[in-house]
Amino acid sequence: MDLIEKSKKYLWLPFTQMKDYDENPLIIESGEGIKVKDIHGKEYYDAFSSVWLNVHGHRKKELNDAIKKQLDQIAHSTLLGMTNVPATELAEKLVEISPKSLTRVFYSDSGAEAMEIALKMAYQYWQNIGKTKKQKFIAIKNGYHGDTIGAVSVGAIDLFHQVYGPLMFESYKIPVPYVYRHPSENAEICRDECLHELEQLLKEKHEEIAALSIESMMQGAGGMILMPEGYLSGVRELCTKYDVLMIVDEVATGFGRTGKMFACEHEGVEPDLMAAGKGITGGYLPVAVTFTTEKIYEAFYDDFQKFKTFFHGHSYTGNQLGCAVALENLRLFERDDLVNQVAEKSEYVKELLEELKELPHVGDIRQLGFMCGIELVLNKETKEPFPFEQRVGYKTSLKMRELGLLTRPMGDVLVFMPPLVSTKEELKEMLKIYKQAILEVPVKEAEYFAGANA
Repeated sequence: MDLIEKSKKYLWLPFTQMKDYDENPLIIESGEGIKVKDIHGKEYYDAFSSVWLNVHGHRKKELNDAIKKQLDQIAHSTLLGMTNVPATELAEKLVEISPKSLTRVFYSDSGAEAMEIALKMAYQYWQNIGKTKKQKFIAIKNGYHGDTIGAVSVGAIDLFHQVYGPLMFESYKIPVPYVYRHPSENAEICRDECLHELEQLLKEKHEEIAALSIESMMQGAGGMILMPEGYLSGVRELCTKYDVLMIVDEVATGFGRTGKMFACEHEGVEPDLMAAGKGITGGYLPVAVTFTTEKIYEAFYDDFQKFKTFFHGHSYTGNQLGCAVALENLRLFERDDLVNQVAEKSEYVKELLEELKELPHVGDIRQLGFMCGIELVLNKETKEPFPFEQRVGYKTSLKMRELGLLTRPMGDVLVFMPPLVSTKEELKEMLKIYKQAILEVPVKEAEYFAGANA
C-alpha cells in the first residue's frame, strides 16, 4: 500500500470533508524557503503560510539550530509548580513586545486553548473579586476563536458551530462591521452603527457581562473581514466605560502578520487579555500564550485556602523546545527588522492586488499587511454571491494547486497570507497564479450557472 492509499485508509483530517480528500489527495514531504514539495517531487508556493503560521520560511537554519541546542539540555519538563529556562526568558521577551497593559504570560499549546484560558480567566476574575453576577460574554457575529467548547461558544460561524449548539454556553452576539456587505458601503456609517448596537447592549446588560471577545482588526476564518478605522478602539472605549473586560484574539494577526507586531497596535488598543499563537514559533512548534494585566493577575494571588487559584493547565505547557525556537524567532524579527519589512512590502502587495480588482467576479479585496482576502462573486454589480453548492472558492484553490501554489479559501474568499520573508519577486509570482486561476475558474462557473438556469 502506497502513502496515498494509507492516508485515505487511516487518516481523518481537520476541517476536511474526507470525500474531497479522497478525490484530491496531497502529501507534503519537504519544504525549503517559502515552498513545499509533495511526495511526487512537485513544488508549491506556501501562499497561506501553512495555515497562517510560517514566518521565516521552511527549514530556517537558525530555528533548526535553536531546537537542536535545546535538545542537548532537555526536551520537556512540567510548568506545574515550577518553570524552566526558555519559558522564563520567553515570557520576559513577550511582555517587552506586547501592549503595555499586559504584564503576565500564561502558556498553552494552541490558539483555541489560549482563548479558552482567557475566557476562564475573565469569568473567574469577577468571581474572585466578588462581582458574581458578571457571567456572560459578548461575541462578534461571524467570529472564530478556535474549536474548544468555550472558544466555540464565543464564535459565530454557523457552518462550523451550529451543530454543537447544545454543548455551548449562550453569549450575546453583535454585528461585525462588514463594509462591503453594508447597504451604505460607507465605512464610517457601518462602524458607527455597529458601535451603537454594542453600546445599547452594554447599557442594558453590563452588570451581567464579564467580557467581550474580538478578533483584532480582521476576522480570519469568517471571510477576512477588515474592520473599519476606529472600530477596535471604539470597542475598547465602550468596554472601559461599562466595566467589561476586553479579550483580543491575536492568534492569526499577531507576530508581524499585519505590519505591526500585534494588530491592536494599529489603533493603540491595550486589551485586558490577549491570546496569541501561530507565528510565535515561526511556524515550527505548537506554543500559544494568553497575556493578561497585573490587575487581573492580582485577583488570583492569595492564600491557597481562599481558592482563588487558576486551576487550568496543559501537559506540554511552556515546553522547552517550543519556547527555545520562539525566542530565536523573535531574535530574527529584531535582526531582520521584519515587522517594518512587512509594512513596506505590504504596499507592493496592495499594488499587485489592484490588478486583481479589475477581474470579472472579484467583488472585494481586503488587506491588512500580509493578511489578504479576495472575495469572489457571481455578479460584480449586484454583489450576488455564487451559489454555495458550486464551491467556486474551493475549485479555484484546486486550480492554483495545479499551477503550483497552495492556499485554503474561506468559502468564496481566497486567502493570501504568505510567509513574512517572501520577496517582492515571490509575491509577484504568487499573485500571478491567483490571477490566472481567477480568470479561469469563476468565469467558467458563472457560464455554467447561466446555462443551467437558462
